[in-house]
Amino acid sequence: MRKNIAQYALLTALAMTLSWLESMIPLPVLLPGMKAGLANLVVVFALYRLSFREAAAISLARVLLTAASFGNAYSLAYSLAGAALSLPVMAGLKRLDRFTVLGVSIAGGICHNVAQLLVAAAVLGTARLGWYLPVLLISGTLAGAAIGAAGGVVISRVR
Repeated sequence: MRKNIAQYALLTALAMTLSWLESMIPLPVLLPGMKAGLANLVVVFALYRLSFREAAAISLARVLLTAASFGNAYSLAYSLAGAALSLPVMAGLKRLDRFTVLGVSIAGGICHNVAQLLVAAAVLGTARLGWYLPVLLISGTLAGAAIGAAGGVVISRVR
């Protein structure tokens, strides 16, 4: 039991560190909300090496702790929504066993961005943000591909 708790704590701390690190690296994009999602590397790893339940616990802990440490209520809402949609979708696709880590991660990146767009529309009280969906689909695909490629390497090398 202690080994599991230590493993969860280590993975959560790693995800938080990656979130913090990502916030320190300015991306050369002009549109708001675009990030690489480095912390999702840990979630993808947990999904493949642990279980859905454990990946969800690590993801939730990371979202809550990161928002409490570096964020605000809005960042919490966006992150929770993204995690709440992307993780079950990734788990379902993984369970189908028809997608690689890359494909699963791309779907996660896209779902994460769609969920965040829905939260933004709810917070602002307008559906006029729909114009931003194609941009978020592209950025989610690119970020998901990068995380999936890195995740595939990490998953294959860490036992």
